[in-house]
Amino acid sequence: MPLDTSTYNLALLRIDGRRWNELRQLRGQIRTQAAADGSSYLEMGNTKVMCVVSGPSEDGKRRGGQAGGSTSSAPNAADIVVSVVVGGFSTVDRKRRARGDKRIQELQSTLASSLASVLHTHLYPRSTITISLHVLSQDGSLLACLVNASTLALTDAGVPMSDYLVACSAGSTSSHAAGDERADPLIDLNGQEEQELPCLTLATLGATDKVGVLVCESRVQVSRLEGMMAAAADGCVGVRAYLDSVVRDQGRKMVAEGAVEKGVSMGMDIDG
Repeated sequence: MPLDTSTYNLALLRIDGRRWNELRQLRGQIRTQAAADGSSYLEMGNTKVMCVVSGPSEDGKRRGGQAGGSTSSAPNAADIVVSVVVGGFSTVDRKRRARGDKRIQELQSTLASSLASVLHTHLYPRSTITISLHVLSQDGSLLACLVNASTLALTDAGVPMSDYLVACSAGSTSSHAAGDERADPLIDLNGQEEQELPCLTLATLGATDKVGVLVCESRVQVSRLEGMMAAAADGCVGVRAYLDSVVRDQGRKMVAEGAVEKGVSMGMDIDG
């Protein structure tokens, strides 16, 4: 007997059973690789990313010598080098992307510039912070997952930052061609929704509404843009709460194992 899906429309549920303001299941870990300075693994639904951070480390040939997106916020500040590797098995069509792929270069540049705005790179002059991201599975909200995984790994590496940089995608329930001005916003889009609906990715700094990243690559009416941005900002609040719980759980685990003493802190002049 076929499934009667009429109740889904009446309940305004999405194709995966979520309501418009619900995030997909989040699963995250930090310190996944003991040999790295910082590492993390994050799942946002079926989008899965692994991140490894190296540095800050001094390197005399740091400028112009690395592949990937690179940026430096000041002459005497650390360079941030971002490398994104997309596995050929990460999508259904198993399309292998080269390192020089334009889409990957855009992701690397966006990540490098956004992270440079929140990291205290002036504390590490003539140094390099290398962030390597490996995409294991894609099902929508890729940029948001990359930003969140980078935040976790940088926190694990102990790189000072103003606050968590957390990201969430948002879309609209109607396409641009439909011209529906009353279309409702959606948050944390999956792959099928991203292909069919106008969408954007927004990242905020911590629990505030300060926007650190805003990427919109689809056509959408201006009247719908504000609602999409507000929905994405609300989604970022939920993502930040989860990332903070992952960091705190790891901290409690380290204290219990005796890796660090309870109450130990390190003084840094982050405003210098």
